[in-house]
Amino acid sequence: MSINLNLIREEDAEEILEFELENRSFFSSIIPDRGDEYFSLHYLNRLLKEIVSDQHNGKCFMYLIRNEEQKLVGRINLFSVVRDDLQKAELGYRIGKRCNGRGYATKAVNLVIHEAFSRNGLRRLEAATDPDNIGSQIVLIKNKFQFVGRTPQYIRVNSEWKDSIHFSLLNPNR
Repeated sequence: MSINLNLIREEDAEEILEFELENRSFFSSIIPDRGDEYFSLHYLNRLLKEIVSDQHNGKCFMYLIRNEEQKLVGRINLFSVVRDDLQKAELGYRIGKRCNGRGYATKAVNLVIHEAFSRNGLRRLEAATDPDNIGSQIVLIKNKFQFVGRTPQYIRVNSEWKDSIHFSLLNPNR
C-alpha cells in the first residue's frame, strides 16, 4: 500500500467537506464535534484560507492523506507549532471510517514524522489519544512514540470530560 501526503490547499474545500460530512458521526465519537457551522462550504473556505496562511508562516502543517487511487482517506496535522527553545508540534490525525484499521494512519504518521523532523526542523512531536482508542495508541507506538502519561479530565467530548493518554517522540538527529 502506498499513500501520499499533500499539504491542504484552498482548492481542497469541497473534497474536505464531503469527507468530513461522511465521517462526522464517526469522528464525533472520539473527538469533539466541530458544530454545524464547520460543515458548510462557506466556513470551510474561510478556514482553509487561514490554514494556508498559517502553513506559509510555519504555525501548522495540515495534510490530506490519499491512497493509491488518490482518494482522500484521512487527514494528519502538525499544529500548535512552537519554535524558539521548544521546537515542537502536536500531532493529530484521523482516518475515515471506511478505511480505518488498514494501516493508513501508521504510514501517514511515519511520513509526517519525516516532514516534521527533516523539512520543518522540529525536535519533538506530541500526541494525545482517548484512553479507549487503542488503535491510535498502537499507531503511535509502531512509530516509536513513547508513553508520557495519562491526564484526567483533559478534553470534553460530547459534554463529558474525558482523560487523555499522552505520547512524545524526539528527533534522534537533534
